[in-house]
Amino acid sequence: MVIFCGFIFRLTALEWVVILMLIGGMFALELINTAIEHAVDLITNENHPLAKAAKDAAAGAVCVFAAISCMIGLIIFIPKLF
Repeated sequence: MVIFCGFIFRLTALEWVVILMLIGGMFALELINTAIEHAVDLITNENHPLAKAAKDAAAGAVCVFAAISCMIGLIIFIPKLF
């Protein structure tokens, strides 16, 4: 949807670089989160508090990046609406 809107609003080259870095960063962070979850699951099948903390921290990092990405997206797209 963001890429489609980028074409509609004719983003500048710099804006495209930022948007693509955010999209790529989100994919990369999701892959890291998945790797951490699989590594923790490989080590223990028990409900260990440290295993839960590692998974929660990785998921939290994804959530923070998503929130910041949304804010940056709004900074880029809102001025183009007015």
